[in-house]
Amino acid sequence: MNLQKFFGSFFQKRTASLLPQPDPTLHILQRMSPPQLYALLAGGDAAKWVELAARNGLKEAQVRYGRMLLAGTGVARDPAAALRWFRTAARDGDADAMNMVGRCYENGWGTAVDMKLAAHWYGKAAARGDAWAQYNLGHLLLDGNGVARDHAAAFAWYCRAAAQGHARAMNLVGRCHEEGFGTPPNAAAAAAAYRASAEGGYFRGQYNHATLLHAHGRYGEAWAWFARAAAGRAKHRKEAVLF
Repeated sequence: MNLQKFFGSFFQKRTASLLPQPDPTLHILQRMSPPQLYALLAGGDAAKWVELAARNGLKEAQVRYGRMLLAGTGVARDPAAALRWFRTAARDGDADAMNMVGRCYENGWGTAVDMKLAAHWYGKAAARGDAWAQYNLGHLLLDGNGVARDHAAAFAWYCRAAAQGHARAMNLVGRCHEEGFGTPPNAAAAAAAYRASAEGGYFRGQYNHATLLHAHGRYGEAWAWFARAAAGRAKHRKEAVLF
């Protein structure tokens, strides 16, 4: 979740009565301006404040704290605790949290792997418009993992995520057009989707776009995109992608 959006949301909700007996230190946050909150929660002690917000009922904080526990960012890594926070926010209808519950079941983070439950939670989040869940559900449908294989449904979910600007989904829309997964093969549509994914910053989309450029003899453009794809892949390996 975007930090500015998270802290803005926290500031808007921080005066709400979230607990019958709220944490006595909550007043520290209640008296801060948005820039002060941003500086505080972006610093080295962010975890304790995010945890405070989570314990006082802010769903965005619960999801963010779950991700921190999952990655070990500012706190000891604890996937089981992360899953509990995701479930707490999911019970309150947070689509981002539902997607993360699905991720936990898919990857065995804090629980046993259960692809059927992963598909269930992705479906709930996808129906609420979460682009990551739509993308993740598309994968399960494409491979028949936890659900019956359904290329048409997979393509439809990828398209819905791509329409929200999801660069990874754009790349899969391109693949579906190229391979004829759930839609008739369409080279022009595949090329357009790969280009959109590349311009959106996704390294696999950049690679696929470069490959098509190279095949059409546009070597200079192709090698520039290959270079960007290589740099993006290196960055991807260094970062935890918890969506």
